[in-house]
Amino acid sequence: MTTGVTKSEAARSGAERIDGRRARSRSSHKRIVEAMMELIVAGDLSPSAARVAEEAGIGLRTVFRHFDDMDALYSEITATVTDRVMPIVTAPYPDQPWRANVRELVRRRIRVFETTLPFRLAANIKRYQSPFLMGQYSRVVMLERELILRLLPGHVLTDRITVEALCAALSFHTWRTLRHDQGLSAEEAGEVLGQMVAALLATVADE
Repeated sequence: MTTGVTKSEAARSGAERIDGRRARSRSSHKRIVEAMMELIVAGDLSPSAARVAEEAGIGLRTVFRHFDDMDALYSEITATVTDRVMPIVTAPYPDQPWRANVRELVRRRIRVFETTLPFRLAANIKRYQSPFLMGQYSRVVMLERELILRLLPGHVLTDRITVEALCAALSFHTWRTLRHDQGLSAEEAGEVLGQMVAALLATVADE
């Protein structure tokens, strides 16, 4: 007696079922990541699995399966946010005096910090329990410092106090303090940042 199904057809059918499950899993994972990002932007910096499930429109058990690897979820969120801001960060600077480039850096920092603010606040809550987020935090801090140092001429780089003051003024910590702790609007915080940097540049003599 035959079933009318060849071995190759059975194998193909099995492969299609596996591919279908994988596709559904990828779709669920993407919806979870998108839901987490939407909740974070809305102000829920540490969304629960139940909130994410509701936002994503999927079952709680599905969310729990993906929540087992929080670093993977935050890695995808980080990649998405990085794609948004890297064109601003890596854009070449005009051929102009270094002071003008520092002012341009201020404008860029304002845009990048405001875009990443909710996600960096959320990551800060979790980074002490997440090797990925702690490593990412260290890498971003080093990059932000390096981007400042690249713009400074030699005679300024030898002035450690001015260098450290510029790095502190142009740090995310300062932006977070202005926006989150002191409750300033993005426009107000940008004006404060600009004045801080302008005051520091005014103390630096031309070589």
